[in-house]
Amino acid sequence: MRIGVLMGGCSSERQVSLLTGEEIIKNLNKDKYHVIPIIINSKEEVFEKIKNVDFVFIALHGEFGEDGCIQSILETLNLPYSGSNPLTSALCMNKQQSKRILKCEGINVAEGICLKKSDFLNDSTSSKLRYPLIVKPNNGGSSIGVSLINDKNELNAALEAAFLYCEEVLIEEFLDGKEYTVPILNGAALPTLEISFNSSFFNYEAKYASQDTIEEVASLPKELKEDIEAIAEKSYELLDCKAYARVDIIVSNGKPYVLELNTLPGMTSASLFPKSAKAAHIGFSELLDKIIEYSLNK
Repeated sequence: MRIGVLMGGCSSERQVSLLTGEEIIKNLNKDKYHVIPIIINSKEEVFEKIKNVDFVFIALHGEFGEDGCIQSILETLNLPYSGSNPLTSALCMNKQQSKRILKCEGINVAEGICLKKSDFLNDSTSSKLRYPLIVKPNNGGSSIGVSLINDKNELNAALEAAFLYCEEVLIEEFLDGKEYTVPILNGAALPTLEISFNSSFFNYEAKYASQDTIEEVASLPKELKEDIEAIAEKSYELLDCKAYARVDIIVSNGKPYVLELNTLPGMTSASLFPKSAKAAHIGFSELLDKIIEYSLNK
C-alpha cells in the first residue's frame, strides 16, 4: 500500500506538523507500506501531490488540516485517509460549537463567551467578566495565541494577540486544577496522562520547549480515573470521532471539565498520544498500523 504522509501546510502550526510527519514516516512499517512524504506549502498543491497514493496519513495541524477542509477534498477524490470525517473535524476544531454539544449532553465545560473580530466588547459585558480568564483563538491548537489574564488592563492586548490567528476568540473562565489528556483509540481510552508544568497554564512553551514539563501516566483514585475515561469516551462518541483522537481534561475542585478534542493529535517523538500508547504496550509502529486499520474500516 502506498501511504502518503501529508504534512506542512499553511497554518500557524506548520512546524509541529512537519515534526509529526517526520516521526510518522520514521515509524511506519516499511515492510508493509511504501511511504511517500508529501510536504505542502499551499492548498493548491494538494491535488497534484496526492494523486499517486492509496491512503493519506494526515499529519497536518490547524487550518486546512484539522478543520475538515483536507478531509472534504479527500472524500471528493474517494481517497481513504486517517482520522475523522469532515463534519467531526470541523466541529472539534471549533471549540465553541463542540462545547455547546458537550454541554447539552451534560459534560462539564468552561463557561465563556465567543467574540468575532467585528464584535465590540461593551462595558456591560466586560463588567460581568470574572478574572482570571483565558483568552484563546476559537479555531486553533498547540496553545498558540492563548493568554492567561488577571485583570481588565490585560484584556485588549490578549484579544489582539488571539485575533492574529483566528476570526473568533473565546474568553473563558480560568479553571485552576490538574490537567490530563486521554488518548482514544477506536473508541476506547488508552492510559490517561497527567501533565505537570511550571507555567500558569499548559502554553506553547510548556508543550514544546520546557524541560520542566512532566507528562506521565496518571495515578488517580479509581472513581476519578473511571469518570475521566468515561467522559473522554463519551465526548469522542458524541462528536462522532473515528479511528483516534485525544481528549484534554482539567479537574478543578474535584470535577472534570473537557477542554477540547483533538482529531489529529501531535505524533512527534515527544507527543502525548504515543506516550500513552507505549504505556499500554503499543509501540509507535503498531499504533500507526492500528490508526490505518481503523481509518480504513470507518
